[in-house]
Amino acid sequence: MRRTISLLLLLACACGEEGPEPGEELSGGDTTVHDTTRNAFALAARNLQGERRDAFFTGNALFNRNWVTAPASTTGLDGLGPTFNAPSCAACHFKDGRGKPPTEPDEQPLSLLFRLSIPGQDAHGEPLGDPAYGGQLQPQAILGVPAEGEVTLTRSLREGRYADGTGYSLEEPHYALANLAFGPVHPELMMSPRVAPVMVGLGLLEAIPDAALEALADPDDRDGDGISGRINHVWDVEHGETRVGRFGWKANQPSLRQQNAGAFRGDIGITSDLFPAEDCPAPQTACHDALSGGEPELEAEKLEQLTFYTRTLAVPARRDVDKPEVLRGRRLFRELGCATCHVPRHETGTVEDAPELSKQVIFPYTDLLLHDMGPELADGRPDFEATGSEWRTPPLWGIGLVETVNRHTRFLHDGRARSLEEAILWHGGEAERSRERFRNLTVNDRTALLRFLESL
Repeated sequence: MRRTISLLLLLACACGEEGPEPGEELSGGDTTVHDTTRNAFALAARNLQGERRDAFFTGNALFNRNWVTAPASTTGLDGLGPTFNAPSCAACHFKDGRGKPPTEPDEQPLSLLFRLSIPGQDAHGEPLGDPAYGGQLQPQAILGVPAEGEVTLTRSLREGRYADGTGYSLEEPHYALANLAFGPVHPELMMSPRVAPVMVGLGLLEAIPDAALEALADPDDRDGDGISGRINHVWDVEHGETRVGRFGWKANQPSLRQQNAGAFRGDIGITSDLFPAEDCPAPQTACHDALSGGEPELEAEKLEQLTFYTRTLAVPARRDVDKPEVLRGRRLFRELGCATCHVPRHETGTVEDAPELSKQVIFPYTDLLLHDMGPELADGRPDFEATGSEWRTPPLWGIGLVETVNRHTRFLHDGRARSLEEAILWHGGEAERSRERFRNLTVNDRTALLRFLESL
């Protein structure tokens, strides 16, 4: 191993670039797997052994199972809906990967959902749902229950030009509600599109100590670098207290268990001990009257199995870390300021029930903080302490394998970017300076930066 590292450093010196940090190719520390196939996001942590590895596959089966309408002979897997987005976790997170917006004329959004809210917050700071449609539009329903409605998607192009004269275009989405079953929405409705994210490494992100995130935060930009970085303080349902948010596009969930329970209810219509009430707004009487699959429908044991699975999905190793072009892109990534928010390196703390995730040096390329991304990416919908233009820095590990696993290259919170290059060019707000530096690079340097991202 030491000999390999030395060779890497020599190669790096030969091309005039700083070499990678020892172990940098192992993005997920000891959990990292070496796989570049279509299953690269669906593997167990490499250091997961014995019965704990068996438990991973139990959770995997639950992740992929379709839920059915209650009552059913499939005991313990009925209770779908009454309204829902998808019948299973895997329907949106195909192969534990990334969702995308519709790309065909008659295609309906499946792995792109729409959060709804109106002005105001509940007692814990959570957004208020629409009186007739709740907090998330449900375009599907079980037999005998009306689906809530649909979203139509149109697109337009924005033309731009690099400093060297090379042209580019950005695809801008436009959304509209259609076929609403319960009348008009609230006149001040706010709607937020969110695509299903990649599932790898979530347990490692959960294991980063709160103190490490608080040390990165600079809400008042005291260092004057133009980057704030704020923690979203959100409500922890299980513990009945406010905690650091770290999951979801706006960091609106404090833990994987709550994230999973929320997705079960919001996306599949399955209740749990954390969220025991069906998501049936007052006007939806058929939804209220529909048969339940149990109280709750998801037993606590199954929620634990699913959460264990999502905690222990492995991160794929980087590729080509020692290639001269990748190393140049790595240097540019830092020089342009991208690494200020997409923080490369973290160390996990001690996790009592997960030794595999404890004390790991990881390279997720995120600070898990909220940043103002400017008006062009704003959804205008606050979420706890996140404003309508703030988003959590998404982790970048595995991003170079999305095309292999999911057969598309759609990025950002709503999948509007058709490539990594477009994703960079959409950056605004706190990231505008880095975007402009990218626009002013030569074509060879832009290519090197993209090659670096593809190596993650």
